[in-house]
Order: sequence, then structure tokens, then C-alpha cells
Amino acid sequence: MRQSQLFTKTRREAPKDEVSKNAALLIRAGFIHKEMAGVYSYLPMGLRVFKKIENIIREEMNALGGQEVELTALQDSEVWKKSGRWEDKVIDVWFKTELKSGSDVGLATTHEEPLTRLLTEYVSSYRDLPMAIYQFQTKFRNELRSKSGILRGREFVMKDLYSFSRTQEEHDEFYEKAKNAYRNIFNKVGIGQVTYLTKASGGSFSKYSHEFQTVTEAGEDTIYITDEDKKEAANQEIEKPDGGEAHKSIEVGNIFSLGTRFSEKLDLMFADEKGAKSPVIMGSYGIGLGRLMGTVVEVLSDDKGIVWPKEIAPFQVHLLSLTDEAKKLADEVYESLVSQGIEVLYDDREARAGEKFADADLMGIPTQVLIGAKALESKMLEVKDRATGNEKEMTTDNLITQLLTG
Repeated sequence: MRQSQLFTKTRREAPKDEVSKNAALLIRAGFIHKEMAGVYSYLPMGLRVFKKIENIIREEMNALGGQEVELTALQDSEVWKKSGRWEDKVIDVWFKTELKSGSDVGLATTHEEPLTRLLTEYVSSYRDLPMAIYQFQTKFRNELRSKSGILRGREFVMKDLYSFSRTQEEHDEFYEKAKNAYRNIFNKVGIGQVTYLTKASGGSFSKYSHEFQTVTEAGEDTIYITDEDKKEAANQEIEKPDGGEAHKSIEVGNIFSLGTRFSEKLDLMFADEKGAKSPVIMGSYGIGLGRLMGTVVEVLSDDKGIVWPKEIAPFQVHLLSLTDEAKKLADEVYESLVSQGIEVLYDDREARAGEKFADADLMGIPTQVLIGAKALESKMLEVKDRATGNEKEMTTDNLITQLLTG
């Protein structure tokens, strides 16, 4: 991508009504656009990051044996009435509307009910189980306040996976595998070292659930770290360990053991080897993609801007042509990198070097390649690491080898 052709532009200031660091930086860098409080559009650069996060999650869900679907956002009120979760006093963030026919519908907040009902048409025998089904789907929640940028939105994409098991033992085995899959995800997006498996309240589902909480001052929750080596903690809502130190944190994922609550109410049963019928044992596993993206920004950004880990950066390289004389060499380097399948954002704009440096730091692409008078003289590329600020000189071939080998 040539930056001169990118329709988005960087901004020196975020909107005055934007108080969250994650959204302020992402808006300034041209990654997202604020439509209204709690509602953001993803622009070309932001969508590239978003899709890379989605692909990391998809790989882990597929490795668990998950099958991907896309369920509807419009929700039949009848299935929710059967589970007892249609009333606002039970779920207080519903967006609801009425069809022309007079029927009530909701905009999905989660999908336990519709998926359970769907599977009553496909599950009848123990041979049909176990099963894991997941999706990336837009959710709608009518939050009273929405001041945390993309950490807490009124419209957002969530990966929600649901497991269906025959026995508690079978469920527990999958649940542990899901924990490990989540750890892999958070390690890959660069926040694993500050993310803790956190014991939390199960709410109306079960006695306990597990959250994955990332320590940051931008957090809305408070946790107590119980085992640093194992990266485990407890939410303050259930436990305050003796001598434990409180840490603010952001919930970046959650997993619930649902038991048979939904399968009993919606009649999802299976016959065992002897023909006896039992309700299916279920689990629910969620990650908000925007929330995860915003958390990475909160945790890893510095005073100059965003710092993307290479696994989810919009591009691998930010190539900066710093003078008119350097443009021919910069064009050649750009073509060489692209021909090797390397993702490059090429700042070929007519702009001052200082402006290009500031924009590159704000946008946070991991490797910056600077081509100016020094490169023309030495015939070597100046390569800067965005995270550390370290600079070194290398040939184009050496840069390509480094990028291709990781």
C-alpha cells in the first residue's frame, strides 16, 4: 500500500469527547472512526489488524475441533422466553424492536439460546457428540455508558464458541483445552505476560467461571494475583487473598461451564448406548475482538503512539522516503519487498521528514525503513525497531531474509 493512496489521514488530536487512550490513538492513527459513543467503524488499517486477530483466534478454535458458523443477529423472542432471559430485568442491555407483523425481535447479545435450539435438529444420539461450534458475529448491547473506546461498545464483534458434551468429564477435558487455546491467543497478540486466568463469579450460570484479565491502569475490573508463575488470579468480586495486591485489569476473554441449564429448557437431549435420554452438558467461551485490539493498544503503546506486535500489525514494514532524491531508491526497495510477499506501507507522500517520522511512530508498524541522504550515500538501509527504538544498517537482501525468517 502506498500511503499517498490511503484515504485515511493521521490527526494530531483525537475528538474532544474521546476520553479513552485506545480509541484516541486508533482514531489519530486513522485505524478507526467514531460514529457515536460506543460505536466505531474499522478503516483499512484497523481492519487489517482486526482480521489478523480474527485469524489467530480462528486457528486456535479450529485446533480445538471447532466448526465455524455465522448465526443471525436478529433474535426470535420465543426462544429467549423459553430460557427465561428475554425480560430486561434478566438481561438489561437488550436492543429490542418490533417487526411489521407485530412480532418482537431482539438484536443478539449472545447466542446460547438460538444455537441450542438449532442443535435440537441435529443431535439425538451419543454418536452426535461431543461438538464445538463457534462464530465471529456482531453483538449489540445497550450499555448505559460507553466511555472506554473499543474496550466496551454498543456494537462489536465477538468470537463465541459453545461446547456440547455427553458427560461432565468430557466437558471438563474440553474446558481445559479451551483455557490453553486462550493462553495461546493472548501470547500471540503480545499480552500474554500480563494476562491472568482469573477465577470469577459464574453469575446465573454456575458457581464459578474463568476470565482472562489483562493488567493495565485502563481496566474496569480489579484482580488479585494468586500465582505469578502460573499467571493465575482471582477477581475481587469473589476473593481477596491475604496479602494480595490489587491490580486494575481488562477482561479480554471468559469461559463458562453452563451445565444443562439451556439444554433442559430448550430440550437438547441425546440418547446413550442403552437408549436412556440425558440433557447435553454445555460450555460457553467468548472473546471480543475489538476489546482485545484495544487492550493491546492500552498495554503496549508509548508516548509516541501505538506499538503493534508483528503478529497483528497492519503491515510488516513502514518504508519512509525522506527526500526527493531518495524516492528512486525507495521505489526500488518497495518493489523488492512486495515481490517477496512482504507487507509494506510505503510513505511516498510529499511531506516533511519530521511529519513522516511522527506518523510512523503513531501508527506503530514494527519495522521502519528510512531512506534518505544517508542511505543514498552508504547504499545501506536504515532499519529501526518501533518497539525498542534500536537502529541498524543492512542491505535490502538482508532485510528481506530477516523479515521472511521472523
